Amino acid sequence: MSSAIALSDHALRAHLSAADPDLAALVARVGPCGLRVDADRAPYEALVNAIAHQQLHGRAALAILGRLVALAGGAFPPPEALLALPEADLRACGLSGTKIRAIRGVAQARLDGVIPSRHDAESMTDEDLIARLTTLRGVGRWTVEMLLIFSLGRPDIMPVDDFGVREGWRVIKRLDTQPRPAALAAIARDWSPHRSAAAWYLWRAAEAAKARQYVAP
Repeated sequence: MSSAIALSDHALRAHLSAADPDLAALVARVGPCGLRVDADRAPYEALVNAIAHQQLHGRAALAILGRLVALAGGAFPPPEALLALPEADLRACGLSGTKIRAIRGVAQARLDGVIPSRHDAESMTDEDLIARLTTLRGVGRWTVEMLLIFSLGRPDIMPVDDFGVREGWRVIKRLDTQPRPAALAAIARDWSPHRSAAAWYLWRAAEAAKARQYVAP
């Protein structure tokens, strides 16, 4: 686990467990936090990846990205190369017209300096990055939050608009419906400064419930 996510797995588990008994039961069942950070992924690449994942199952998005990499010669295409790829070829990878416009906008924004390098992004706050990057077509708060968690290793991000996170809370609390984002945001204040790890645990609960492997105590 990246030290950017948690200096001590034991400390973060203890903190989350003390915040809520049902969250404590989930943490105990799942065990150590397995959240991994791709420390080599630049914000530009992270945003393209996140856009590809929007409204798709993870495996489907990874297949699309794999075809994109193959199309570009085996490596993730830099902005210039991505902009040069014909739209027909991008559609053949499985990208919709909306996503093509979005990732092309991301590529141009990197060339224009709107999207910072990884080095520059590391000196920016979470909210500054969210404010800057959500000005781009197809890039909402959730997309930037995925970048913050999985590429920059920010430890205290709670993506309350994420279906899986809200579903995980519904599961462990045995609720009939998912909480509204604002309600979950209020609840999650007690999980700070480890809200990224809390999101990871809630994703695990949602996945296990979908596979009928998790029954809340």
